[in-house]
Amino acid sequence: MSALVFGFLLLAAPISAQRGAAPAPCVTATAACTELVTVAGGPGRSLVYRNFPLDVRNDAITRAIIVVHGAGRDPDNYYQSALAGAFIAGAVETAMVIAPRLASNNGQGCTDTLAPGEISYHCNAWRSGGPSLSHPSATSFDFIDALLTQLARRDLFPNLRGITLSGHSAGGQVTNRYAMSSKVHDTLGVPVTYVVSNPSSYAWPTDERPTGPAAWPLDANPPGFILAPAPNTPAFRSLGDGDGCRDYDQWPYGFKNRTAGYNVASSVEQLSTQLASRPVIYLMGQNDILPLSGFDGSCAAMAQGPTRLARGHAYAKYINESLGGKHRVEVVTGCGHNGRCIYTSNNWIRIAFPRF
Repeated sequence: MSALVFGFLLLAAPISAQRGAAPAPCVTATAACTELVTVAGGPGRSLVYRNFPLDVRNDAITRAIIVVHGAGRDPDNYYQSALAGAFIAGAVETAMVIAPRLASNNGQGCTDTLAPGEISYHCNAWRSGGPSLSHPSATSFDFIDALLTQLARRDLFPNLRGITLSGHSAGGQVTNRYAMSSKVHDTLGVPVTYVVSNPSSYAWPTDERPTGPAAWPLDANPPGFILAPAPNTPAFRSLGDGDGCRDYDQWPYGFKNRTAGYNVASSVEQLSTQLASRPVIYLMGQNDILPLSGFDGSCAAMAQGPTRLARGHAYAKYINESLGGKHRVEVVTGCGHNGRCIYTSNNWIRIAFPRF
């Protein structure tokens, strides 16, 4: 290296620093790219993977992406998928990419190794805002609140223009139920879009469900197995007492019997209004039509439709037609039940990384 070039670099570095240059993004799914976030005022904390620190001012950030893992609670894999999408979009240096870990160690079905002070959420109820096991005053949705509130700080991210909260599979359940429940959505000062991808179930606002196979024949033609109501047949009907399926209308499948957790004090009317009014996109895999990868085959879930793809279409149709929502469904061609396929698709890139 010539003395002239070396001298230029010595001079350029402090000039760049004075202009508030952003740090280099952290793009490995390792401990180096993690930090612990205080939830519900503490003392409990939860871990996230992120490409930039959440407590350091960064003028380069214009978008934020939060991607919630599935039932395997593998945020490292989802972080890699979300980063891959950011790379494709050419946005890895201007988008904050976050993959939260909703860790659980109940000594039985969930045995995650926890960091000191890390919150242990309920093995299943983290999908629906349930209270944690280790810090009962903190719920999984309080964790999402903490992330959104931190991102909305103008002293840290003055140029942030929008946030996309998404989840795949069980993470899609989180996104669906958080979208209707969020207590911070209307006060953040930064718009949030919710992208629900391939969940096994949704929280329905009433006791109505798709009428059944006679009214919703399956179309095996491309884009594949999309429900379409038969002529002169109502698309939805009340299931009443459920014909033996007693829990089909109870939380988290419906709005009834919310006895604990983040939205326990919210009325049915409040949740319904918030659900319909908030920007939600259902990003569904064209080939997610098989009962695989933790598919919920319970009677409560089957009442919502025969496949994940069918359930997404039926739910969006109901919210729009019955509650006046403006939700939309996008089907990702060639994708099955696969988060990497979803988060590197053209659909996702267009939604999560719009050109301002």
